[in-house]
Amino acid sequence: MQYNYSKVSSPVGALHILSNNSNEKITALIFDNGWKDYSQQLKKAKIKLTEKKDEVIRKTEKQLKEYFAGKRKDFDVALEFSGTEFQTQAWKSLQQIPFGKTISYGEQARKMKNPKAVRAVGGANGRNKICIIVPCHRVIGKDGSLTGFGGGLKIKEQLLNFEKKVSL
Repeated sequence: MQYNYSKVSSPVGALHILSNNSNEKITALIFDNGWKDYSQQLKKAKIKLTEKKDEVIRKTEKQLKEYFAGKRKDFDVALEFSGTEFQTQAWKSLQQIPFGKTISYGEQARKMKNPKAVRAVGGANGRNKICIIVPCHRVIGKDGSLTGFGGGLKIKEQLLNFEKKVSL
């Protein structure tokens, strides 16, 4: 299997974009601090990366620049999720959280019509490989605290503060 790859800079550090070479869908958008582990997983799975900006990568880069400039609140790039049915449902529910808003894991589980699955929702969110576009940073603890985040709590806080500022 082969993926196209590009690395872009952003206010929260480098972002690594992958697209499926066969269907031009984004398969991953990874923060720099998680890239080493993720790229090793790709090698083990015998997935080859080609540094190539295909149409969907160029569109993603453009939309990320617009997002960080405060000019875009929603993304409309084609995505390819790789996970269980439950994980995919959780990731799709993340896309329904409005820009600048937050919900708790419990609220997310309720919106998925599975109110007892709070821990499973947290686990699914933790396996999200398409950061920012699938905004798991918008999910917080029920007490309002910032909780686990693949990009690190500092980046989560930066993204939430940025979105709140732009939403004013």
